[in-house]
Amino acid sequence: MTSVQSTQSAADGAAGDGAVSRQQWKWTGLAGMASYLDAGSIVALSSGLALFQDRFGLSESGLGALTAIGPNAIGAAIGAFIGGRLGDKLGRKRIYQYDLLVYAAAILLIAFAVNPLMLFTGTFIVGLAVGADVPTSLALVGEFSPAKARGKLLGLTQVTWSLGPVVVLLVAWALSDLGLLGIRIVFLHLFVVSLVTYALRRGMVESAVWRTAAKGGAAARPKVRELLRGAHLRALLFTGGIYLFWNLAAGTNGIFTPYMVQSLGAGSQATSVALSCASFALVIVGTVAVYMRYADRGHRYRKVMWIVGSVMQVCAYGVFLVLPFTLPVIVFNVVLFGVGQAMAGEAVYKTISQEVFPTMLRGTAQGITFGTSRVVLGVWSFFVPALASTGIAPVATFLTASLLICGVIGLFMPNTAGKSLEQVEAERAVTRG
Repeated sequence: MTSVQSTQSAADGAAGDGAVSRQQWKWTGLAGMASYLDAGSIVALSSGLALFQDRFGLSESGLGALTAIGPNAIGAAIGAFIGGRLGDKLGRKRIYQYDLLVYAAAILLIAFAVNPLMLFTGTFIVGLAVGADVPTSLALVGEFSPAKARGKLLGLTQVTWSLGPVVVLLVAWALSDLGLLGIRIVFLHLFVVSLVTYALRRGMVESAVWRTAAKGGAAARPKVRELLRGAHLRALLFTGGIYLFWNLAAGTNGIFTPYMVQSLGAGSQATSVALSCASFALVIVGTVAVYMRYADRGHRYRKVMWIVGSVMQVCAYGVFLVLPFTLPVIVFNVVLFGVGQAMAGEAVYKTISQEVFPTMLRGTAQGITFGTSRVVLGVWSFFVPALASTGIAPVATFLTASLLICGVIGLFMPNTAGKSLEQVEAERAVTRG
């Protein structure tokens, strides 16, 4: 029996009780490093925004453009559109393995940037690389996960997504006295991690689920237009809707919080970095303690988590509309948004995205929803620095409204918890039309 077959057999055998093998944990961790590198690069750029602005004389519009073209927005969107589709056509492994070399080269451009061209070019290419990696890596995790542990394993990728910023922010905080040199060292850390991950991923194999579907002929290879009708369209609108509106808040929080804390006079560089680090640390705690424990127990558990998490996140930004932008209020925001998003944030999007689409459209669909949300975030990012310069109220109003819309959409989540991918596909085929 090959390693591909043994892994899939283990997944099938564990489907009933949700047991996870050591290899599944290991492969989830390696696949989840796409999230580590994605979020790590976003927050590294965030931590250095004010410093890059001073070093290269960037205007507010230039700063907005820098954040809009990178891993937080348009660069990642383009990568996701392309990588998600190629992952379905050519296989997961071809995409998730080699794009890390592109990522590493682009990180070096940023780390050693001596002019705006190097900074902007490196940022855009990093976005392309992480955008291509995320949908293919997540599809791989979804396909080898036991049915009753899919949320748990995809929750682990959210832990790595939050771990990246925690490590980046701790290093940035420790090196804050070095100014821009400290930020360059932070980017070099991402370069090393990407090469180590590339080396370790070489031992991974192709998704057995994808290989089986790829051998199924034309019937197993639905056209992209299938996503534009029936149950697939509803799934696309649902997953795309919750991620788009949630990511507007999360993306703004991740890349602009340190900048706004400093520019609005609420704290120093070290204070802003510490606050962001605390927010991501809370996501880790919430994901491990709540989401990974309850996501596979049933539809009711997922819905309760969603409602509680959504209310917390709306309150997190709504507080800025009634109280001043001071350190105690920011701490309140950090706690509510950090814990709330663990229950009603990206982990939910990642999990359901693997469950509601057929194998040969799984990466494509997630590439579309992931990419679309990053494009919208990119457009929004152009305006954040200018809006934030007038005070927190305009930004907070927009983010509160976005999180409220996300919360309402999430109430219509499909009942897929604890079911095998085949069972979900069969149930959805009945309602397709």
